Amino acid sequence: MKPNGTLSNIQLNDMVETEEIGDDHVQSSTDTPMRKDAFAMEDEVKMELIEKHFRHIMEIMGLDLNDDSLKGTPKRVAKMYIKEVFSGLDPKNKPSVTLFDNKYKYDQMLVEKDITVFSNCEHHFVPIYGKAHIAYISSGKVIGLSKLNRIVEYFSKRPQVQERLTVQIADELKRALKTEDVAVVIDAQHMCVQSRGIRDSGSSTVTAFYGGKFQDEMTRKEFLSYLGR
Repeated sequence: MKPNGTLSNIQLNDMVETEEIGDDHVQSSTDTPMRKDAFAMEDEVKMELIEKHFRHIMEIMGLDLNDDSLKGTPKRVAKMYIKEVFSGLDPKNKPSVTLFDNKYKYDQMLVEKDITVFSNCEHHFVPIYGKAHIAYISSGKVIGLSKLNRIVEYFSKRPQVQERLTVQIADELKRALKTEDVAVVIDAQHMCVQSRGIRDSGSSTVTAFYGGKFQDEMTRKEFLSYLGR
C-alpha cells in the first residue's frame, strides 16, 4: 500500500508489486524506515484511524462485527499496535540510561544473557520471539542491569528484521556506554517461517554483532562460552 493509501483505494498494481517483493530481506539502512511526519499525529488519532481501517479489513474478510466476541477487536488491535507491540517506534518511549562510576574497577566483560525478545516481522506482521545475549567491557562507567533489558525491549517493539534489531541494540549500547566493546547475539524464531510459507517449526535464526575487543577471537570465544556455544 502506498503511504497515503486507504483500504478502499488499493490498486491492483500495488498488490502485484507486493507479491513480487515476496520474502526478500532487502535493507537500506540500520534505521527503522519512518516517514518524516511519523509523529505529527497524536496517538489517540492514530488509534481511531487504525480501529476504523482494521474494522474494514475484518469486514472484507467476511467477519460479523456484531458478534460479541469480535465487535471490540478493532479497538483492541489499535490500542495494542500503538501502546504495546509497536510502542518502540516512538522516541518518547526510549528508556533513559543512567551510568555509574565503575568503583570496583571491574575490567572484565559483563554478560547478561537470556533477555526476552518479542518483536514482529515487518514483512508479515507476525511475531519474532527468542532470546538476546549482551556483553560489554566497561570504559569507566557501568549501567544498571535492567536498562539492558529495556534497551532490547524498546528496539524489539517495532516492525523488525532480526539483522537490523541486532545492530540497533548494539549501536545504542555503544552510544550509552561510550565504548565500542559490546557484543550482541540474538537467537529467535520467526512465525512467518513457522506458520506460513515453508512452515518449519524447528529452525531458529541467530544474528550477532561484535565490536571493539569482541572482534578478538579469544574475547569472542569467552563470551560465547558463557552462552554455552
